Amino acid sequence: GVEPGPEAGRDAGGGGAAASRPAAGDAGAGGAAAGRPAAGDAGGGSAAAGAIDRLPADAEELILARRVGADGRTRAYLNGRSITVTELRALASELLSFYGQHEHRRLMLGAAQLEILDGFCGPEQARRRAACAGAWRRLRESRTELGRLDELTGARERELDLLEFELGEIERLELRPGEREELGAERERLRHLEALRAGTFAATEILAGDDGALAGLAGAAAGLEAVAGVDAELDGLAERLRGLGLEAQDVVSELRRYGEGLEGEPGRLEAVEERLAGIARLERKHGGTIELVLEHAERCAARRDELLGAEVAMGAAREEADRAGAAHAEAAGAVSAARTAAAPGLSEAVCARLESLAMPDASFAVVLSGAEPGPTGSDGVEFEIAPNPGVPAAPLRDTASGGELSRVMLALLGAANHGSETTLVFDEVDAGIGGHTARAVGEQLRALGEGRQVVCITHLPQVASCATRHFTIVKDTTVEPARTTVIRLEAEAVVSELVRMLGAEEEDQAARRHASELLRAA
Repeated sequence: GVEPGPEAGRDAGGGGAAASRPAAGDAGAGGAAAGRPAAGDAGGGSAAAGAIDRLPADAEELILARRVGADGRTRAYLNGRSITVTELRALASELLSFYGQHEHRRLMLGAAQLEILDGFCGPEQARRRAACAGAWRRLRESRTELGRLDELTGARERELDLLEFELGEIERLELRPGEREELGAERERLRHLEALRAGTFAATEILAGDDGALAGLAGAAAGLEAVAGVDAELDGLAERLRGLGLEAQDVVSELRRYGEGLEGEPGRLEAVEERLAGIARLERKHGGTIELVLEHAERCAARRDELLGAEVAMGAAREEADRAGAAHAEAAGAVSAARTAAAPGLSEAVCARLESLAMPDASFAVVLSGAEPGPTGSDGVEFEIAPNPGVPAAPLRDTASGGELSRVMLALLGAANHGSETTLVFDEVDAGIGGHTARAVGEQLRALGEGRQVVCITHLPQVASCATRHFTIVKDTTVEPARTTVIRLEAEAVVSELVRMLGAEEEDQAARRHASELLRAA
């Protein structure tokens, strides 16, 4: 482990400086290390918790890394194991907060101001906000369902009429799978009824007439009876002949029965034709086969039941929306109460820090107002500042300069993150300031580093001198691809970098004395 506090080092390629304090453990190239949080505390939700759950039970630290290949592809790692970028982002958001060189501009956004105030409210506020967001999500879902049912009710009668008509058409026919083929065969029989009768009569006469086939077969069989038992081969033929006679008698009986049944029911052909036409009409409308028509009927019946139950569902949806609205109002009220209680304290804490940031006469106020309900509650917030005495307070976006915004942001971070262990990364947030103010900013950054890791990239020697450890970042563009090297600076090397940041030559003794004084004063 190491002592808490900021570290700094000069970016030789761009004239800047980097400040950092390593966490417990070697982060390795491209990584960040921090103590292992409990899986339930991973604010990224299931993504972060799921990644942590895959770690060995005895893992005591998290090492996050992201590797960028020459082809632009990236891979994310947790303790050397591959994870998704979503999981990496969820875990990193719990361990590290990044503030870019234009981050102070976010202070002009109401959402960012609300987050800062909620941070000042303490850890319980995060749980209140989560409950509020969950209640808002349920409220939106219930309202969406209510709207859907409302639209359903609006077109309900018209659609019901259509469904009832289509179902009536199908149900009246009482369709059966395969019925069309059966009816087609029956239609062909009815259409050729006379021809079938004539053919049946002629066949019966040929077989059963006085000189028909039956008589001939019987005579032939009788002629062989006289020599029965003499030759086995002939006996076999005689047996086959008797079998033919019996089979012919059966055929005659069947022909007579069939012929008697050909007495068609009057109007039956017309009835079959009409039913086949009705089936064809439904098949054209609903898919092409009786099976598809029946499936369409099932869907219509299900939709009809849904529409008939829409009134009941509408009542249930209204009740659910009312419950969700009440739950959101209660959650938003708890969030709002915490904000109202914390706002004066945040104002006082920021004013105190602004005094140490060379703004002793500035006044700062957190003004709450009502807003449209949403996932963060029903509050609007406005940070107002009066940089100088006698000037009325006004919103930050209307009053503060870039340098003042940078200092206000540092003051807010110091106040709202008190007691937090989240690593803070600042990328040139001291833009637009210098002189004694820069020194005050450096001291404020150092104060932020008490008990946490702070990384700061700066162009100001006054800020860099306040760091605990320093690094130089050198980019070499003479090689392909370009290479960036980070080197930790020790003792005299730190002084040399501060001299360069002062804009002096390394041999300039006055500048070296000034750089040494800056370090001693820190």
